[in-house]
Amino acid sequence: MTKMTVKKLSNVPFDELLSCFLLAFENYYVKMPTDKNYYEQRWKAAKVDFNLSYGMFDEEKLVGFIIHAVDYRNGILTAFNTGTGVIPKYRGKRIVKSIYDYALRDLKQNSIEKSTLEVITKNEIAIRAYKSIGFDISKEYKCFNGVIKIENPHQVELKEVDLKNIVWKNLPNQELYSWDNQKETILEGTYKFYHVINNEVSESFFIVNTNAHYLAQFGLLQNKNGGWDRLFSAIKEKSSKIKINNVDERLKEKIDYLTSIGLENPIDQYEMELSLR
Repeated sequence: MTKMTVKKLSNVPFDELLSCFLLAFENYYVKMPTDKNYYEQRWKAAKVDFNLSYGMFDEEKLVGFIIHAVDYRNGILTAFNTGTGVIPKYRGKRIVKSIYDYALRDLKQNSIEKSTLEVITKNEIAIRAYKSIGFDISKEYKCFNGVIKIENPHQVELKEVDLKNIVWKNLPNQELYSWDNQKETILEGTYKFYHVINNEVSESFFIVNTNAHYLAQFGLLQNKNGGWDRLFSAIKEKSSKIKINNVDERLKEKIDYLTSIGLENPIDQYEMELSLR
């Protein structure tokens, strides 16, 4: 019988980790990208720390993992689980629980104050497993994608602002964004920030990665008739096809508008958290 051990991922070659990751997510609820460059950029922007990420090894073979991004968020040193997986042959052996038993002790020893993760709401097995470890649901998110359909698009004026010059406290609902859409991640990524100008005033804003057709943040700064249409007319100019992850369910007006312009809501997610203080 082989010996299974939990170890840190800091010494695992990137290609080996990525092939285990892709195998674990092969038949997932959503199709995962397979491009190595995508994961190098995404994990770097999210602030993944492989020294505080963990794997289950069968002898020397990596068979399961928890990848943590680590950063101060809202003043709390947090480890965000940006990917958990077990390759198919090893499922049903409580590997994620075993990794977390090791990981949570190590995170505490490294002064991490909170552990968080995201899980698709349909994934009941994973949710039960996380609850048994001690995680509680803290937020519910909706995800959208598709082509923006506005019947009468507005002619809009856009003003681009350097990401380094954004006054984040002036942007609404910053506390409701998920890890990958928070300012700390955005500043490490390849995003552009735009104000939508109406009657010489900044009426709304959006932050977009046009190469990935990904909208990280957006919202109204002035609540005026037609504001959402003007905002999405502007977004459509930059990318008519769009993907939006993790809109907090409390933002009902935003969600209703996204549905009204023909975007699909393929999955919902929970954010779960566990205090390590």
